[in-house]
Amino acid sequence: MAKIFVARALPGDAIERLRAAGHEVTVHGGSMPPTREELTAGVADADGLLSLLTDRVDGELLDSAPQLRAVANLAVGCDNIDLAAAAERGVPVGVAAHVLTDATADLTMALLLAAARNISQGERDAREGRWKTWEPEGWLGLELRGAKLLIIGRGRIGQAVAERATPFGLQISFTGRDDDLHAALAEADIVTLHCPLNEQTRHLIDDAALAAMKPTALLINTTRGGVVDQTALIKALQAGTIAGAALDVTDPEPPPADDPIYDAPNCLIVPHIGSATATTRAAMGNCAADNLIAALAGEPMPTPAPAPPSA
Repeated sequence: MAKIFVARALPGDAIERLRAAGHEVTVHGGSMPPTREELTAGVADADGLLSLLTDRVDGELLDSAPQLRAVANLAVGCDNIDLAAAAERGVPVGVAAHVLTDATADLTMALLLAAARNISQGERDAREGRWKTWEPEGWLGLELRGAKLLIIGRGRIGQAVAERATPFGLQISFTGRDDDLHAALAEADIVTLHCPLNEQTRHLIDDAALAAMKPTALLINTTRGGVVDQTALIKALQAGTIAGAALDVTDPEPPPADDPIYDAPNCLIVPHIGSATATTRAAMGNCAADNLIAALAGEPMPTPAPAPPSA
């Protein structure tokens, strides 16, 4: 029997599956993530950790858990985990790979449509009494047929977004690490981000990238907040450098109540709900459970994290 610390209660039956496999499972209570002290205490005698993207797993935490034999992250990404530190200590890391694709692509299209048609502003204006009559020049948006959609990232989610966007008549292109990003941005009417957050992509969308975009262009982000320089984005929205943004992720997350991102014009923000369907969240939990059950039995994880760059 192994001891497993789970950083938050989960939907689905992942925790029951871990217990059915004969493991002792402790789940952090409450609706908020464990504090650093609570996380450290939770892993002190644990053999396995089921972490969330809100939990920082670094060398210091790993050193406080001498029995730890496996970490399963409830996310497709693992930027909250120091993979090199884990590899140095022989601790395998797993991710919830492949199960978030459809839900995240669906939300991307929802944000794209909402931003293109000024849904958020129109809803507020209707609710707050600014809708006085049918207005021939009111709430004009972007027609999708013929518009150019640039997908940054050629992975599963980017491909799934392209599949969903095609019936709307969008002209779709992709760009990756070896392409001329600014040249691609200059042609796009809508830009959607689907690359992982790492040292190469942090603040990929910065002042210069935003300046390369059309003043009528829209930016959609459902990957990680750190891919966008949020200060630069706020300035671009305020100056009209781009027409609008729709964000499922921010930096930090969530922003403090007084963060200027909330007052940026034409900026739709939702609370990191890309994977928030009952089906997908349950699948993520099962993926994490599979990774822990395998690793604690001395077997390879079914969906391991990528190897660290130095490995």
